[in-house]
Amino acid sequence: MAKEPKMHKQHKKLSNGITYALLILISIIWLFPFVCLILQSFRSYITEPGGLVNYLLPKQFSLDSYKFLFSGECNFFGWYKNTIIIATFVAIFQTLFVLMVSYALSRMRFKGRKALMNLWLVLGMFPGFLTMICLYFLLKQFGLTQEGAIPGLILIGFASSGMGYYVCKGYFDTIPKSLDEAARIDGANRAQVFAIMLIPLSKPIIIYTALVAFMAPWCDYIFASYVAFGYSDSYNVAVAMQRWVWTNDYQGYFTRFCAGGVLVAVPITILFMCLQKYYVEGVTGGAVKG
Repeated sequence: MAKEPKMHKQHKKLSNGITYALLILISIIWLFPFVCLILQSFRSYITEPGGLVNYLLPKQFSLDSYKFLFSGECNFFGWYKNTIIIATFVAIFQTLFVLMVSYALSRMRFKGRKALMNLWLVLGMFPGFLTMICLYFLLKQFGLTQEGAIPGLILIGFASSGMGYYVCKGYFDTIPKSLDEAARIDGANRAQVFAIMLIPLSKPIIIYTALVAFMAPWCDYIFASYVAFGYSDSYNVAVAMQRWVWTNDYQGYFTRFCAGGVLVAVPITILFMCLQKYYVEGVTGGAVKG
């Protein structure tokens, strides 16, 4: 009888060892491109004997690529500012829209509610880039392309955001409706119930919604390149950096591309590290059938 617990412990140690080894291997594979990106951002543009460039581990570390970004030779920080403006406004407006739509669908009962939710669910299954041509000509009529690409991209970012109500509505469904009823008895209207009662209790889902809304325009390339359409002052960093690797001096601009990628990744990494607790709570709290 004493051998069974011992064998069980050995089997558990073996299975744990295999699991940890597999996780370490997956982590190395997942982190490898990011490590290469950081290393290449510090590589000096020097060709090794024989015409080959050392792409894995630089032999000579240099800050030339970062100096180029901070110099006046390129408009990197103008593009960076465009990206921050677009992402910030989209995050604010989209979060407000999603919260309001989710509150209405969670707390109110009206004719056509189920049909509307099902319609939005079906429409949300179609990728947004299917509407690129229609959106471009529509924005062009209002002067929201090229020179006006920034407000145009902001409009695209939050215009249909109400259809992404699923997770937020699920979170609101977990908050007892008795709180709403108590506030209504005390004389509060629906707007006051929403602003005073539900919003303070919904910090995790607000942070989750804002982070997701911020990430989309921060990493956007397809719509940004399509709407800016060659007007460099309206580029975001994704479009501008893609133009760099299209130049004839591919090797030189590749290191600058990597340096720009590092600077782009820094703020979003810090955000996730600081807010990951609320992000996870928002996802798990909203994953409720309602």
